[in-house]
Amino acid sequence: MLTMYSTSWCGYCHRLMSQLDREGIGYRVVDIEHDPAAAEFVMNVNGGNQTVPTVRFTDGSALANPTLIQVEQHLATL
Repeated sequence: MLTMYSTSWCGYCHRLMSQLDREGIGYRVVDIEHDPAAAEFVMNVNGGNQTVPTVRFTDGSALANPTLIQVEQHLATL
């Protein structure tokens, strides 16, 4: 299952969640504004920036602000 790091106000996050739902791709959402460890992870993989959505895959890899196609392509490699 994917982990999507997000905020409640992120339009890109809501769009990606909607697309993942439509495609039946499972994920859990972690709000970086309420989870300091999650915010730290996002900053570590994004050069110090709190870029959302950041998607973490089961192998520990991550993509920042990915498209649905990028997520699907990465999942296909796992």
